[in-house]
Amino acid sequence: MESKKKILLRLFVSTFYLSAFTFGGGYVIVTLMKKKFVDEYHWIEEEEMLDLVAIAQSAPGAIAVNGAIVVGYKLAGLSGALTAILATILPPFLVISVISFFYEVFRDNRIVSLVLEGMQVGVAAVIASVVWEMAAGILAEKKWVPALIMGISLIAAAVFSINAVVIILVCITIGLLRTLSANRRGASS
Repeated sequence: MESKKKILLRLFVSTFYLSAFTFGGGYVIVTLMKKKFVDEYHWIEEEEMLDLVAIAQSAPGAIAVNGAIVVGYKLAGLSGALTAILATILPPFLVISVISFFYEVFRDNRIVSLVLEGMQVGVAAVIASVVWEMAAGILAEKKWVPALIMGISLIAAAVFSINAVVIILVCITIGLLRTLSANRRGASS
């Protein structure tokens, strides 16, 4: 029981910290969760984290909260999911409450505007870094089907401006078909 309490406390502190100091939306917090829970704590394998991110992306709602739910549930069940949710939504709630109180001051402040513009570059760099690391891992393991799907998805979104929802649904379908095919081959062996 003590071990689960320690995990819940570390999960809360880590997720709260990530949520409090993450600017740029849910994709940034998910990439930082990967760095924290896969690379630093070794609580989750990288491939499993990719699966959890896919689940978080395909579920309705904010990806940061969805990511916290799946990671928290994986680590400590329902209490882990609830802990991670609370830790994820608390910092933005507090920040938005403070900003709404001082809205008039923040709205026209040139320094605040410049800081937010500068943070956009940092957000892009963090996302690009994690995408690069995850893609390199897939390519290093010579997993050609996921690499091909990743490349086609990128081209579909960037070149042909296909809606991300359509791309996600197609990828889910491909994943389901591959899983069913693998299960049938395993059952016939």
